[in-house]
Amino acid sequence: MNFVALQMLFGDRAKYLGLIFAVAFSTFLMSHQSSIFAGIMNRTTSQIKDVRDAGIWVMDRKTQYFDEVKALTDDDLYRVRGVAGVDWAVPLFKGTPRAKALDGNFRVAIMLGVDDATLVGAPRNLVMGTVDDLRKPDAIFVDRVGYEFFFPKQPYVLGRTLELNDHRVTIVGIYNSSAPFQNLPVFYSRYSQAITYVGRERNLLSFVLAKPMAGVSEQEVCRRIEAATGLHAATSREFGWQTIWYYMAHTGIPINFGITIAIALVVGTIVAGQTFYIFTLENLKQFGALKAIGVTNWRITGMILLQAVTVGVIGFSIGIGMTAAFFEITKNNLDLRGFTLFWQVAAGTGATVLLIIMLASLMSIRRVLVLEPAVVFRG
Repeated sequence: MNFVALQMLFGDRAKYLGLIFAVAFSTFLMSHQSSIFAGIMNRTTSQIKDVRDAGIWVMDRKTQYFDEVKALTDDDLYRVRGVAGVDWAVPLFKGTPRAKALDGNFRVAIMLGVDDATLVGAPRNLVMGTVDDLRKPDAIFVDRVGYEFFFPKQPYVLGRTLELNDHRVTIVGIYNSSAPFQNLPVFYSRYSQAITYVGRERNLLSFVLAKPMAGVSEQEVCRRIEAATGLHAATSREFGWQTIWYYMAHTGIPINFGITIAIALVVGTIVAGQTFYIFTLENLKQFGALKAIGVTNWRITGMILLQAVTVGVIGFSIGIGMTAAFFEITKNNLDLRGFTLFWQVAAGTGATVLLIIMLASLMSIRRVLVLEPAVVFRG
């Protein structure tokens, strides 16, 4: 009976290909847009993920996400250091100076200033240079995107100079950064130098990075810091999700992507459902003949579900393959880095496709179950 069901499915080539196309298109649109959305949200936490030396971020209590900073005072740093369970705490500066190349090409950049003594927070995924090179006067690290913007189609060479708000700096390191939400160059320098590259304010300390002592959990140290200082403390993971939820709650990104994904779901369900129903109607005599020779309703239901699952598996495989191919082709594009097909997206899309084909087969199953075997003898 399974062979007969598949022969019925493959025999009507036009409707079979139409079903495959509907499921594949729906799969591609849902998985592609879901992956792009997840990639964009992941980008909002890029600078947080790039800090690998410290697991705790301390900030003003009203801070909502990484890119919105209210400066702390120098006293706050010492207060955090005095909290029981804190092994060490160092400053981190974040600013947005204007960078300009010698040829006049300029762009706003993200500047991160790390602790002068320890260099905690400096990038580790270096293409050229060493972390200790940051100790040199007027030294900066630049990510590959920034370097290729200011020096397009030129080989990577250390020692080139840029101008940051009328201060000349020297590139001593090039590194691979996580893709930022705003595709801006990301620079690193020592804290004492970084604060001179932006407009002066009374307070310039953006964040305090801390690490708990051995045997004390990060969550416990965060709780102690908040109780002792009145500041907000969060682990890297918590601060990352705090930033993601801010963008989800205060931007139109989730709504726009949600509409596209919903359209793909509706179109896939309607087109696949209608096509599969028409396919079933055109094969009613065959199903009637099977019932006339004693095939049970449960067996016929299994045949219809086998046809639906076959269409779903083939269509899903083609659609998810198209999505994977897209991200594979674009993975070396610096502007599109960070976008990939997450396994969670693939699994969620697979479950949704299963729902689509189940809905598509329900009407067909009902139509066949109420079918009288005598239909095969009618003209």
